[in-house]
Amino acid sequence: MKNYSLDTIVSLAKRRGFVFQSSEIYGGLNGCWDYGPLGVELLNNIKQAWWKSMTYREDIEGIDASILMHPMVWEASGHIENFTDPMVDCRECKARFREDQIEESECGNKAFKGRKATKCMEEGKFTEARKFNLMFKTFIGAVESDDSVVYLRPETAQGIFVNFNNVRESSRQKIPFGISQIGKAFRNEINTKNFLFRTREFEQMEMQYFVKPGTDESEYEKWKEERLRWWQELGIKRERLRLSPHPQDKLAHYAKAAVDIEFEFPFGFGEIEGIHNRSDFDLKQHSEYSGKKLEYFDDVTKQRYIPFVIETSAGASRGFMAFLCNAYDEDEAPTAEGKLEKRSVLRFHPKLAPVKCAVFPLVNRDGLQEIARNITNDLKKNFNVFYDESGAIGRRYRRQDECGTPYCVTVDYDTLKDNSVTIRERDSMKQERINKDLVKKYISENTD
Repeated sequence: MKNYSLDTIVSLAKRRGFVFQSSEIYGGLNGCWDYGPLGVELLNNIKQAWWKSMTYREDIEGIDASILMHPMVWEASGHIENFTDPMVDCRECKARFREDQIEESECGNKAFKGRKATKCMEEGKFTEARKFNLMFKTFIGAVESDDSVVYLRPETAQGIFVNFNNVRESSRQKIPFGISQIGKAFRNEINTKNFLFRTREFEQMEMQYFVKPGTDESEYEKWKEERLRWWQELGIKRERLRLSPHPQDKLAHYAKAAVDIEFEFPFGFGEIEGIHNRSDFDLKQHSEYSGKKLEYFDDVTKQRYIPFVIETSAGASRGFMAFLCNAYDEDEAPTAEGKLEKRSVLRFHPKLAPVKCAVFPLVNRDGLQEIARNITNDLKKNFNVFYDESGAIGRRYRRQDECGTPYCVTVDYDTLKDNSVTIRERDSMKQERINKDLVKKYISENTD
């Protein structure tokens, strides 16, 4: 199993339309990225796979909470007081660093490319550390004053907690049950780095599972295994994943226990999902600050209690990057002359592949284009399909390999004789002939 450089993967991501630098024509905006035609398809497929696994079941409901929330939400949650990083400035180059990440950071002076920031620290160039709140502040209404301050949410979880009663009552759910949502979050990171890994605007896929106190530890263990399994089912090998528990002295203020699911990126292991036992902290806090009871009454036992919460918080943006890095590979493919040439390929799980099938006429004459177009139009009713009639067939295969397309269909002169077409599989490059009327069934069975 090879681990290719991040530069190689980022280059392909731009070349094939997965990810672009935000506002690139103006020099870009640091820590912000745009998803291109293939990128938005991949991202949507990841989110849809997560959504189905989390909400197409009896015990979990879905919501979509507002990004802007009452400022008291963030006071109750502890974000205004605790959502900070220690920041230091370099007096010489004026760059800013997180104090706890100096050892892995480079000097901000471009003249010293590759020089570690620890060298500047040893030379006494840094200011004293000060707390830096990561929330983006804005104002609501016509007047910018302290009374009109609101924040762009730094996480999606709080929108779930404040809707606990609304969801429970409207859906008639009983403990244990969960609430899921997918949405944008914003953090004014001191240092953005490693492509999509640490950005200022990102997307989360979170589920809060409400349980009876005393059952929280077993539910926590259950969800650890279930979420680890989900990443593997979509093609990430177990050896590229690891569980990294948080030591007791490093737990967040709300957590009873926490573990990260980490993926082996080109720069090393990094978190793609966190599973947390949040105890009853969140519902207690919001109940106290709002004056509304956020508790559960058990009709059978006649008990009344504030539920504990098991959280699964996956990054859609980081998940995108993990699936992209996991899929990238290089091997050799035969040319028309019988030689071998280097091939770049994205080995996405078929469920995640942005394009499920590409259709080619072998040549642009004798009615082959019309047949290929008819197959394409039929497939487009159910799948994202790409039609390509430009260039040698080998070049067309290579382009689709870089896009991660699992199947290519070629219409040739034998199609005119017996209605058969060639289907070529991406990973093995094996080809087989099937009737053109069976193509939709074949793609459906192999990409669902």
